[in-house]
Amino acid sequence: MLITLLFLLAGLAFLYIGGEALVWAACALARRLGVSPLTIGLTVVAFGTSMPELVVSLDAASSGANDISLGNVVGSNIANITLILGLAALIAPTTCDTKIIRLDGPVMIAASLLLLLALANGVMTRIEGGLFLAGVVIFTVFTFWYTRNTGAAVTSPADIDASLAVSRPWKMTAQICIGLILLIAGGHLVVEAAVEIASTLGMSQAVIGLTIVAVGTSLPELSTSIIAATRRQGDIAIGNVVGSNIFNILGILGVTSMVTPLQMGGITWLDLWLMVAVALALTLLLYVRQYLRRPEGSVLLAGFIAYTTWLIVS
Repeated sequence: MLITLLFLLAGLAFLYIGGEALVWAACALARRLGVSPLTIGLTVVAFGTSMPELVVSLDAASSGANDISLGNVVGSNIANITLILGLAALIAPTTCDTKIIRLDGPVMIAASLLLLLALANGVMTRIEGGLFLAGVVIFTVFTFWYTRNTGAAVTSPADIDASLAVSRPWKMTAQICIGLILLIAGGHLVVEAAVEIASTLGMSQAVIGLTIVAVGTSLPELSTSIIAATRRQGDIAIGNVVGSNIFNILGILGVTSMVTPLQMGGITWLDLWLMVAVALALTLLLYVRQYLRRPEGSVLLAGFIAYTTWLIVS
């Protein structure tokens, strides 16, 4: 058991380091190529920080651990809003760009509801996965078009360390490759360890996926959002989470279900509806206030603790 835990910790460390390396190098490379900061924040960063979820979900699905594959995405989306934004809001009030409120928030809600619809018969098919993947492509293309035609601009994580932007392209490319290697290795270790822990403790793979694996694969989002909050860059903290949640559902589950159809398994409708509820609550809250303060952050964090406790106890 001790060795399994060490493998789990090593896998999570690989995911964190690999995710950080990939995100920062990709941001710097995008800046060198002239991509706007808002586009970087809502696509490169959001998608890059979701790479651990993608690697883990693909590895779990190919290993027959569907509960971990689906639970990882559902749990990550819940943790991104309740845990990560809760902590970010406790650090400092976070405001967001109006595009996130008017467009990305509703897209996140729509993607969450589409997942419920796809799982209505208990399985997400390859055809549905293809449609989800097409959806994330459309979302990405629209984001590029919107930022280019509206002149919208927010700071991006690359601005936190501007020195990255002057790095040589080959160094950034090498860092991206190293990040991907660490992600793949870490994802495999996490899945193998999670299955072993679930078997040893008598816990379901769904619970492991919704808790340990979900939080572990959300470490890049956590790191990015916490740094953004300390720098008073709320657009990054919120945009990173919203963009990641969209990519988790449309991109990750789209690709994964095209590889192998995903069974709902031990993931319950309560888990799915909670994912929709927190997405709806965040969007409505931002629409009314356009920022998150410490009281809202406390409520979000309390919700995460309550949900996680209920999963483990039940």
